Amino acid sequence: MTGRTRRVEGTKIVQRRAVTAVWAAAALLLAAGCSSDGEGEPSASGGATASSGSSPAAPPPSGAAAEETPPAKGSATVVRTVAEGLKSPWGLAPLPDGDLLVSSRDEGTVTRVDTETGKKTELGEVPGVSPAGEGGLMGLALSPDYASDRMVYAYFTSASDNRIVRMLYDTDKPAGEQLGAPDTVFRGIPKGFVHNGGRIAFGPDKMLYAGTGESGEEGLSQDKESLGGKILRMTPEGEPAPGNPFPDSPVYSYGHRNVQGLAWDPEQRLFAAEFGQDTWDELNAIKPGDNYGWPEVEGDSDDPAYHDPIAQWATDEASPSGIAYAEGSVWMAGLRGERLWRIPLKGTESSAEPQAFLEGDHGRLRTVVAAGGDRLWLVTSETDGRGSPEGGDDKILEVRVK
Repeated sequence: MTGRTRRVEGTKIVQRRAVTAVWAAAALLLAAGCSSDGEGEPSASGGATASSGSSPAAPPPSGAAAEETPPAKGSATVVRTVAEGLKSPWGLAPLPDGDLLVSSRDEGTVTRVDTETGKKTELGEVPGVSPAGEGGLMGLALSPDYASDRMVYAYFTSASDNRIVRMLYDTDKPAGEQLGAPDTVFRGIPKGFVHNGGRIAFGPDKMLYAGTGESGEEGLSQDKESLGGKILRMTPEGEPAPGNPFPDSPVYSYGHRNVQGLAWDPEQRLFAAEFGQDTWDELNAIKPGDNYGWPEVEGDSDDPAYHDPIAQWATDEASPSGIAYAEGSVWMAGLRGERLWRIPLKGTESSAEPQAFLEGDHGRLRTVVAAGGDRLWLVTSETDGRGSPEGGDDKILEVRVK
C-alpha cells in the first residue's frame, strides 16, 4: 500500500449483537489499554452537512424503516487533492457556489477554499478563541437562511467556556476583514483540555445541533442539567428548540463522552460518532431523550436503560471525528485509526459489516462532509501537534464513494 510510512493497526470491528467469541478476542486485544481519543497531550511525533429536506416542527423521526439494503461491498477513492497547506483544519462548511469554508482550530481563522483551483483566501480571525489541548475554533455551519442573511456559525473554546457564535460574511470587504463581529448565540458549554466536542450542524428541521464533550468530568454526561456530554438542539437564536424531550432545555440526548460527528440520512434520522475511552468508539442512532450510557457503560450493554450503538470499534482503529451520509452509508473519519469507515445502513441499523478505506494513506482524518451524489470532502489532521506532518499537510481531498 502506498502512502505514509507509519504503522497501521489491523482492522477489527465488533458490531452490535456480535458473538461471544469476537468479544473475547477484542478483550484480549485491549488488555494493555489505549489512549482515549487519539487526541490527548500534543506531541512532536505524534464535522457535517445536513441533507436537504422538509422542515418539520417536531424533532426528526428516529425509528427504523423497511428499506433496501445497500450493497455489502463499497469503495472509497481519492479523486484529487482540492487544497493543501492548511494549518490545524477542523470544521468545514460548503458554500452554495461549491467553495468551502474551513476553520483553523489553533489559529482561530476561517479560510475560503476555491474547490476548482485550490486557492485559499482568509476571511478573518474569530476574536475570543482560546486554543489549548483539544480546544480552539472548531465546527462551522451556514445559517439555514444563508442566502439572505449571510451568517456563518462557529463553535469555539473561549477563556471561560465553549460557545457558539454567528458572524456576517461580507464578501464586499477586503480579504482578512470579511467576518463581522461575533454575536454569541449560545454559551456555557463546559471546557477542558480534552473533550470539548465541537461539531455543529443545522438539521433538516432548520434547528441547530451541537455535539459536546464532558471536558474530562465524566459525571457531567449523566447530569441532564449540564451541557457537557450531550447533543444539544436549539433554534438559530440559541433557544431550546420546540419539541425537545426535556422542558425548556436544549438537551436532545445525553450520556455521551465526546461527540464530534453529526449527520442525517434522507429520512431525517440523526447519527452521531463518539469517542470511547479505553475500549469502544461508537456510531449511534440518536433518539430524542435517550441515554447513551457514558460513563456507566462504553459500547454495547445488557442494561435496557442505555441506548446501544449501531457499531463499535477498538479505539486504536477509529477515534472518530466527522461523519457524513452518502450512497446509503454513514462515512466516518478516524483520527488515531487513520482511515475512512463505511457503515452501510438499513433504517437505524448497520446492514453489513463496516469497511475501512484509505488506511494510513493520508494520516489522521478529521472531518468528512457530503459533497453531493457519490462524492465527499475529506479533511486531514496532521498539523495540530498530534500527527506527523508531511509535505502539503494538511489537505482537503475529494473522495468518490459507493
